[in-house]
Amino acid sequence: MPLAGIALAPLLVSHLACPRHRPRSSSSVAATTAARRRRPRALRRERCCATATAASGEGAEDGELSRGTLLWRAAKLPIYSVALVPLTVGSACAYHHAGSFFGKRYFVLLAAAVLVITWLNLSNDVYDSDTGADKDKKESVVHIIGSRTVTQNAANISLLFGFVGLFWAFAKAGDARFILLVICAILCGYVYQCPPFRLSYKGLGEPLCFAAFGPLATTAFYFSNSSRNTSSGTSLLPLNKTVIASSILVGLTTTLILFCSHFHQIDGDRAVGKMSPLVRIGTKMGSRLVTLGVVMLYVLLAAFGMSKCLPSTCTVLCAFTLPVGKLVVDYVLNNHEDNNKIFMAKYYCVRLHALFGMALACGLVLARNGRLV
Repeated sequence: MPLAGIALAPLLVSHLACPRHRPRSSSSVAATTAARRRRPRALRRERCCATATAASGEGAEDGELSRGTLLWRAAKLPIYSVALVPLTVGSACAYHHAGSFFGKRYFVLLAAAVLVITWLNLSNDVYDSDTGADKDKKESVVHIIGSRTVTQNAANISLLFGFVGLFWAFAKAGDARFILLVICAILCGYVYQCPPFRLSYKGLGEPLCFAAFGPLATTAFYFSNSSRNTSSGTSLLPLNKTVIASSILVGLTTTLILFCSHFHQIDGDRAVGKMSPLVRIGTKMGSRLVTLGVVMLYVLLAAFGMSKCLPSTCTVLCAFTLPVGKLVVDYVLNNHEDNNKIFMAKYYCVRLHALFGMALACGLVLARNGRLV
């Protein structure tokens, strides 16, 4: 995997040199200790958050960034949760419905999905470089490597090996719906960024993202758990309300990641005519849409639970992610005009996406084991 193998950046925490002082009396030491204990907890939390931000390499945009930080940003390792979550939720839906799970198939599909996302990320950098959208993006892979051709070839090789894994799984499952839906999901990624379509430049990236990772990919991975038996033919999994509801929730959390990734890129996007939703409506309205999206996520969760589309275990476990949802809303509302800080919004959305998806999958598995519907 060309991109997934990049090493994590070293810890970027600077230490201030402590000047020497004269020996202090015991009363002075006691007074200093007491003062430290009275420091507000909010200040301590703020410093902890600042340290974590520096460690992840997502600090301020101004100033020179180390090569390690640029590699970390270029690798986009947290973003690969968009490969893990649809597969895991889709497989959990199959287990919930039929009790079927194929471990080898799951891990082959995970590798294939990571390779497809690698192609998506690399080709996105290539075509944004062509249009000038990434002119000032220091973490662009094209800028780091210094070659558009090498980046494009790496993207194509990743996609080729990804297809090998997908077709192997199709041969094992014997369900044409799986390969049809997953190819449609990949085509969504192609028309999103590749010429002559470049639909993301027309503000259609979010609908394509929702369709690709939600109803298409999640449902496709559900169908990948069909089984081909040489004696009795192929046992196909039926489409049901549980996988439809789950795919909608996965699609919504994935779309939040993409939407929030545009906040700090508005000026560059506008300069090259990339009319993302945030270019059209501005950051203030965009922050309100993020709030609406998170609220809708939990409203849909409750509605799917009450209508028995999802088991009660899913509703309960996913409800535990509410603090993360609130974190996303608060952070975007408070920092939508600060390009240095809003950069982190997409990573908070990644946390919500990953935790919500894992809670959803665990709820489906526990419901099956507990015979809940």
